[in-house]
Amino acid sequence: MATLAGFGAVLLWATLALFTTLSGDVPPLQLLALCFALGGGMGLLAGWRRRGWRAWRQPWPVWALGVGGLFGYHLLYVLALRNAPPAQASLIAYLWPLLIVLLASVETGLRAHHLAGALLGLVGAALIVTGGQGLTLSGQHVTGYAIAFLAAFFWAGYSVLSRRVAQVSTDAVTGFCLATALLSGLAHLALEETVTPQGTEWLAILGLGLGPVGLAFFLWDIGVKRGDLPVLGATSYAAPLLSTFVLVGAGQAHFTWVVGTACVLITGGACLAAKDLILRRA
Repeated sequence: MATLAGFGAVLLWATLALFTTLSGDVPPLQLLALCFALGGGMGLLAGWRRRGWRAWRQPWPVWALGVGGLFGYHLLYVLALRNAPPAQASLIAYLWPLLIVLLASVETGLRAHHLAGALLGLVGAALIVTGGQGLTLSGQHVTGYAIAFLAAFFWAGYSVLSRRVAQVSTDAVTGFCLATALLSGLAHLALEETVTPQGTEWLAILGLGLGPVGLAFFLWDIGVKRGDLPVLGATSYAAPLLSTFVLVGAGQAHFTWVVGTACVLITGGACLAAKDLILRRA
């Protein structure tokens, strides 16, 4: 069940692109501040009756891990997009599922089908991100590429190391979200100009804060602490594919051979990585 909870986060992240598109011209750091504030507020309300805020009483390494993972990854991702072409930066940042498989193998042992599944997913994700056009890495954007890789390492490290603090209640994620909202707001004031959302853009921001930048992080916390990490890592490549399907369904994108091929690769990779779970349930 914990692994399914983690995959629930992947399903929510599939709506990220659509909601972000509908949020208009709100700068990314401002958007993160608003969404994490909503996500943290939702967690606060959900845990209020049982005094979930008591879970915030954690030693500083736990806070460093939680806030470093949430805020560190998103800040680095935004900076990567500022210093490199979006397609290249996004694909490099999306090495985190593969890194989860590799880092998790330090404790669980690297299994060939986990690695093969993650690599198939990576190829499928590359097709989605590039549109099948290929990538050219330029020396003048090496700083952006390095930041994107650091972002991937941050999220993979956060996900794997969270297992070391499995005793920490998921209620603590509420505190991490609120701290990330504060830090994102300060970064926004330092780096961006404020844009006031208009009309239905507020609904998109609400959708982001409640779903892919809210509930998703609570589900992911459950998954990485108690679920099958290598399987979660490999199946996380479903996010860009499912995101494309959401955009197609909303009329924001079109189904192409690239999407179809990526579907086969990512689905095949996910099934291969999860074959132990599938056979166990059969």
